[in-house]
Amino acid sequence: MANKSVLGRGVDALLSADFDNDPNEQFLLLDIDKINPNPNQPRKYFDEEKLNALADSIKERGVIQPLLVTKSKGNRYNLIAGERRLRAARIAGRDELPVVVMEDNGENDALELALIENIQRHDLNPIEEAAAYIRLIEDFNMTQEEVATKVGRNRTTITNVVRLLQLSDEIQINIIEGSISEGHARVLLRLKDDKPSQLELRDRIVKEGLSVRQTESICKQIINADKVKKPTKKPPALPEKFCKEVTTNLSNRLSTKIRIVQKGNKGKLEIEYLSSEDLERLVSILSH
Repeated sequence: MANKSVLGRGVDALLSADFDNDPNEQFLLLDIDKINPNPNQPRKYFDEEKLNALADSIKERGVIQPLLVTKSKGNRYNLIAGERRLRAARIAGRDELPVVVMEDNGENDALELALIENIQRHDLNPIEEAAAYIRLIEDFNMTQEEVATKVGRNRTTITNVVRLLQLSDEIQINIIEGSISEGHARVLLRLKDDKPSQLELRDRIVKEGLSVRQTESICKQIINADKVKKPTKKPPALPEKFCKEVTTNLSNRLSTKIRIVQKGNKGKLEIEYLSSEDLERLVSILSH
């Protein structure tokens, strides 16, 4: 039987671990009604059209890749990975399915394997994939680097996908339904601080069928227009009354003209002198 050491190395490692040694120990045909769905299934949205296409394939060729299960009470089995195949097999009217029966090493190991298996098979839409990464990070205390190693992805890919969860629920639903692509979503992230413009651009993507490149171009126009609308705020200047009082007091004390020149929070205090002798007089006063 496959053991715990295989977990985390991916479903391919699991299926190839002991099969060459004893095929009968790995695979068996199981009554489909004895399989309990996985309550921790990462995939929440199942495309009906694709599910029916898979069902048609199963009718013609059968289930090629076995499901992963563990033994449960009452001669039943709990599904770990293969929810999509299980659903399609039910549509196809299959009575039995090929399965790999794993040792039950606890709910956490089953959840980890289910997450990894779904990610590696590209069975998840981008939002479900992002949620799966977050669960691996939070439930198993993994870093993004560790998650990348587990699922065979680049760390940058993990970071970019997880960022999609910063989008509003409304836009996330668009991604799940496929009305906007992951590429579109990444462009919309650039407008996360401007929700009205973000939603307006989302609407245009859906209604006009904009490409990712067209969306990027419009997004740049929005950002540049916002920069023009929102000039850089200047730091508050010193009150005019205060400046006048300071210059008057200093002028009376030094017997010369004084001027304050402000540049934001910084500035200059200018003292006028009329001759070299006048400069020596001012230096003498200031030195004392």
